[in-house]
Amino acid sequence: MSNVEESKQAPRLEMDDYPVIDLSNYLNKTDDAAWKQDCQTISKLLNEYGFLIVRDPRVDHKENDTFLDMLEQYYNQSDEVKKTDVRSELHYQVGITPTRTERARDHCHTYDNLKEKPQTECPPELDNKLRFFWRMGEQPPQTEFQQLNADPVIPAGFPQWADVMNKWGSLMLSAVGTVSEMMALGWDLPVDAFTKLQKYAPHLLGPTGSDLNTFNVPDTLLASYHYDLNFLTIHGRSRFPGLSVWARDGSKIKVKVPQGCLLLQAGKQLEWLTGGYVLAGFHEVVVAEETLGAIQKAKADGRPLWRVSSTLFGHIASDQVLEPLGKFANEQTLQKYPPTKAGKQVQDELAAIKLGKGEIASN
Repeated sequence: MSNVEESKQAPRLEMDDYPVIDLSNYLNKTDDAAWKQDCQTISKLLNEYGFLIVRDPRVDHKENDTFLDMLEQYYNQSDEVKKTDVRSELHYQVGITPTRTERARDHCHTYDNLKEKPQTECPPELDNKLRFFWRMGEQPPQTEFQQLNADPVIPAGFPQWADVMNKWGSLMLSAVGTVSEMMALGWDLPVDAFTKLQKYAPHLLGPTGSDLNTFNVPDTLLASYHYDLNFLTIHGRSRFPGLSVWARDGSKIKVKVPQGCLLLQAGKQLEWLTGGYVLAGFHEVVVAEETLGAIQKAKADGRPLWRVSSTLFGHIASDQVLEPLGKFANEQTLQKYPPTKAGKQVQDELAAIKLGKGEIASN
């Protein structure tokens, strides 16, 4: 088997047994064998399962609680108040995307390859979630894709908004950068193979919100079966379970993130850069039995009944070219993943999920 072909089917792995990668080994580099093994493990897990669980010593998870507290209060406002933060003219790439606006791509043709089918209808309906996008990182001095790099929206009534968003977003970005370096080394690429493509990228802190006052019946779909269009997606631990992912072999895994850990998922841009050696990970969010238990706890604690994800979407810079790198580049992969600017890839994906019209006006 060449190193860009699909791996053999991985054995079914229960979530309780899933490896947790402690980024301390790589950050400290006191034990060469340990951090080099971690790089290899990350590369293997992404190929077989499309997601990682990591522990990052730089991340204070109290910041996750502060972030979730603020977003629960924000989402708990009326739709009338929140609609002032909609920027549909920018294809919802900053500000809020209202509930039942986004519709996932139709992936029903993939269902026959799965060991357990998603609960998403065919074709999918509009998602029962809203989302706020907050731009992170340096903006490019010039870009062909200006509207993918717009200024952030700051909601009224939340003076702490920018500080809280930037604090949590920066912690997430630091973890994405470290994992990006470890992936590169695990695949015998230069250490900056991925990170140099992320400079001036339109990273988006994108907490989703689902109103569990309304959507609280078991098996209610909150986010349809889909993959993420970006490079790497990273999450803190959610207060309300319900996320399931699909491994490369078609098996379904109900995600449980241990206390103090982070979840990363491979997106379409990573698939492109590895020529399909890593596939963008499919996932969906539903109201599960565990979700109902968390709802009862939130009620007892007097917290708003909003399921909020502490998610950051790490991107490749809009003006950088996506194409298979290093050993992943051959005639077959270059034909399937032809050189394409990341901004163009994002435009096309936004059009497919009803958030854009494909070509976005450029400067």
